[in-house]
Amino acid sequence: MQKEIVEKGKLLDEKGHLIECGYAKSLIKDYDRKDIKACKLRIKEWDYYLIYNDEYAVALTIDDNSYMGLNSISFIDFKNAWEKTVSPMSFMPKGKTNLPSSSTSGSVSVANKNYNISFEKFDDKRILKASMKSFLNGKDINLEFELSADPKDSMVIITPFKEKKTAFYYNQKIVGFKAKGTVSIGDDRYIFNESNTRAILDWGRGVWTYKNTWYWGAGCGVVDGHEFGFNIGYGFGDTSSASENMLFYDGVAHKLDKVTFNIPKNAKGKDDYLSQWTFTSNDGRFEMTFDPIIDRHANANALIISSNQHQVFGRFNGTATLDNGEKVVLKDFVAFAEKVKNKW
Repeated sequence: MQKEIVEKGKLLDEKGHLIECGYAKSLIKDYDRKDIKACKLRIKEWDYYLIYNDEYAVALTIDDNSYMGLNSISFIDFKNAWEKTVSPMSFMPKGKTNLPSSSTSGSVSVANKNYNISFEKFDDKRILKASMKSFLNGKDINLEFELSADPKDSMVIITPFKEKKTAFYYNQKIVGFKAKGTVSIGDDRYIFNESNTRAILDWGRGVWTYKNTWYWGAGCGVVDGHEFGFNIGYGFGDTSSASENMLFYDGVAHKLDKVTFNIPKNAKGKDDYLSQWTFTSNDGRFEMTFDPIIDRHANANALIISSNQHQVFGRFNGTATLDNGEKVVLKDFVAFAEKVKNKW
């Protein structure tokens, strides 16, 4: 079942329960942190941007998990298969980060003596800035990007958790911003041109249960002269009302049903992230192979809190079918897929 939400309104009722579950093509429901009735330390809010082309990528995160904050800068070099991620943490922000209640307006910034990250939203663009001392081998990083106006459609999903009525995840993935900017690491300078650079926003607000695993993949670029992107994922919560699987063609959404990540296993039966994956769909509309370039792996473990993340960048080959039956053929299409296990 794929229930599309089309009426505007509040996200939560007076008991802090979701009023409606399903998917939408815009941020149709109003989120207000004050409406949450769960323990305030269970609230998790973040903005994550990925900006990339076929050679390099930058990932930026501002994250307020109530009992801890995580602000992250990543630089990924696809040509030489290396990456650097630095993720300073803060203690008990409890919403003081002031992440906006909507992706359509509002700005946010975090800073201390060693780094700053800011996301500014204007009517027709977004400006992302970040800097950090001693980011790589003692070299500072400085970067600035301009993202174009939002594409027409995005992937929005409202996901409940069966085990707790006051837990939920309200998520928007905006796939396919055109982007331009520069990154400096010491004396090295990287230019990102709008002709081949695209960006993705993962906007998340919610109350999570303690233990979760999620699978997520996304990508965007130009295919045969058309803007194309996809968002795929599953793994947590009650998704009986909708999945988050969606294609984007010239900014217009095409809804998919279920997509399965087939991660290969090694001789010991563990996930082999750097061998070829496959993706299959129950409706035959997303059939892909995926050849990894690099695994951006982070494994943080602090007593009862842990996060084991494998964000794998690589090349997709296969076909994606639009709502009208038209097939989009991907050839060495650079994108990512990830598996994340959290106890948080």
